[in-house]
Amino acid sequence: MRTGDPLPPVEDVLAALATGLWRWDNRAGTVTFDTEAARLVGLPARTTTLTESGARARFHPVDWNEIDGIIRLAVAEGTLAEARLRVMDDQGRVIRTVRTRSKPVTHGDAPNLFELIGTLQEVAEPPPGASSRAPVTGDWRRSREAFLLDAGRALAEADSTAEVLRVAAGLSMPGFSPDGLAVFGVAGDRLTVIGHHGHQPGAEGPFTDMDLATDYPAAEVCRTGRAVYLSSPEEYRRRYPAAWPLAARFNRQSWAFLPLIVAGRTIGAWMAGFAYRVTFTPDERSVLTTVARMLAQALSRAGVAESERALTDGLQKSMLPTIGPEIPGMTIAARYVPTGGGLQVGGDWYDMIPLPSGRIALVIGDVQGHDVQAAGLMGQLRIALRAYASEGHRPDAVLSRASRFLYGITADAADPTDPRFATCLYVEADPVTGTLEIARAGHPDPAIRTADGTVMMRPTAGGLPLGIDPDADYPTTRLALEPSETLLICTDGLIETGGHDLDSGWARIRTTLEAVPADDLELLADALVQAVHGPSSHHTTGPLADRREDDIALLLLRRATASRVPVTARRTAMTIAQAEPERIAVARQQLRELLHDWADEDQVDSAVLMVSEMVTNVLVHTDGDALLVAEVGRGCEGPRRLRVEVADASDDLPHKRRPGELASSGRGLVLMELLAQKWGVDPRGEGKSIWFELYEPEESGAEESGVEEIGPVGVTQSAVSRETAGSDGLP
Repeated sequence: MRTGDPLPPVEDVLAALATGLWRWDNRAGTVTFDTEAARLVGLPARTTTLTESGARARFHPVDWNEIDGIIRLAVAEGTLAEARLRVMDDQGRVIRTVRTRSKPVTHGDAPNLFELIGTLQEVAEPPPGASSRAPVTGDWRRSREAFLLDAGRALAEADSTAEVLRVAAGLSMPGFSPDGLAVFGVAGDRLTVIGHHGHQPGAEGPFTDMDLATDYPAAEVCRTGRAVYLSSPEEYRRRYPAAWPLAARFNRQSWAFLPLIVAGRTIGAWMAGFAYRVTFTPDERSVLTTVARMLAQALSRAGVAESERALTDGLQKSMLPTIGPEIPGMTIAARYVPTGGGLQVGGDWYDMIPLPSGRIALVIGDVQGHDVQAAGLMGQLRIALRAYASEGHRPDAVLSRASRFLYGITADAADPTDPRFATCLYVEADPVTGTLEIARAGHPDPAIRTADGTVMMRPTAGGLPLGIDPDADYPTTRLALEPSETLLICTDGLIETGGHDLDSGWARIRTTLEAVPADDLELLADALVQAVHGPSSHHTTGPLADRREDDIALLLLRRATASRVPVTARRTAMTIAQAEPERIAVARQQLRELLHDWADEDQVDSAVLMVSEMVTNVLVHTDGDALLVAEVGRGCEGPRRLRVEVADASDDLPHKRRPGELASSGRGLVLMELLAQKWGVDPRGEGKSIWFELYEPEESGAEESGVEEIGPVGVTQSAVSRETAGSDGLP
């Protein structure tokens, strides 16, 4: 060719160099070979277009599968795709090996749709014993797949940034392993170091707060989202002269800086440094890129988990108060155990509120749900209850106002298909007298552990859950917490978790309350939670919390022992109002629970029958309420004694009658005389008290006890005679 002659076509020049051109359009599903490329792949020497499957048949299947991954890596990095391909004839024999270099071009924003234009050139077969990192070597590929599988599993199980960095530092890549790692993050326009491995402490100093515009490989990766491979110190010094002095002191020979990308956003960079030179073949770049993607996902998950834990801790600290100052004459303990619904705080709460009267209010409640909305409503409701209580309102008024408040904030904003309400138990305690005034809004009843360890549920009057009816009423029940007795109030999570219903759940709690000494309330609180779910702390999170079915909140209140009061007695008291005759059944059940370990079942039945008669008499023949007080105790010697009193405000005294066969009333005192070992009527300043006593038989029999089992024995000197005239008598 003479000077000035036009240049020959590119295809002719390449053909003269035994180099062909090929074009692979995976959107159209076709592969086109020019004349020389067609000859190299064993086709007639003319321009030929094949389908993808037809082109695949010309190459070794292992090599074709390999080139697919190499192309995707080149698309991700914006680099050339280089590979060796073995050409097969129609009988499946290798006829030559070609090398291809191509530049992939994507169609739009779809990385899976690309057009590949490149060259094909015949090369000699790799000699025996060639590097095991050649892309067509199956052993290296199998090692790589096993490594990536193990690395993916380990990174998926890491639940914190520190754990992710520890796993990354322990990765041993097949055939090449870095001796130094660093993970960089982006904070605004600054590059930061999240963690590193293989460096001396403090070595990260120059990199901890670097401007993203700095001429440093990690900064460039964060700016562009593309990987940077530096195979030698000379290449590092040539490309990044300003940053080279920072890297030279580590005495490394090769570096790979890869972007950490999550959902299309670059969140940082990963640096792998090698003590020996690495050429970064497509296989090696593929492994590094895959690890970087897994590392980015693991860091993102760990960051979300750590943010949730921080949010949880903040919510718990702000929404769950610590138990306040000591209460004179009383001790208190509380526990809150959240569910495992992701956000480790839900709708359960407890509170202790000092009142203007010098009393103390204990509150426990449960907003429906375990999500952020439930936690938010819980926080608002807790503040409202505290405000109403601090104003000095009585328990019934506090709950009525709280119900109206919750109804107001949920009526407009709430999803009609997902109504929100809350259950609540409000206790106003007098530390001096032990009096408890309880108002209940759809919440489980409290339980009392008596001085001798007996546990009884204490049914209390209640109303609808808060937020359902803005005009709901909440009656108040008055109880007395005796010295050495313990009050338990809790949410339904403590009762029903583990597949239990209300009855079986209370039986489980009763077993724990009776078995663990109540002197140490903290120990007892831990035992109650452990009985349901295993070991806990004041605020439990982590794997244990993940197994929760429902949140748990509980409060324990114990009245201190008075030296002048014997601790061998157990006692229960309750009021049966005129408008609540159905509570007579509750009174019978309370008495049976009080006598759960009484030796004589017949005496228990007799006591229950007499209580029913006594209370019914008050409701039928007076205009007031009945106050029932039952006590089981043992004196200095002799058997245990049951004493039951029913008091009312009427001054009319009962008298015994002799009813006929068809009479519907008048048998009450007859029953008392037959069944009680002692009974009587005590007049008071206002009203009267009807009482009876039973003595538990000794194991050797009633004859040796010196006490008659049945029959009249008269009344005490302070009592009115059984023959005293008065009211119409018991029914």
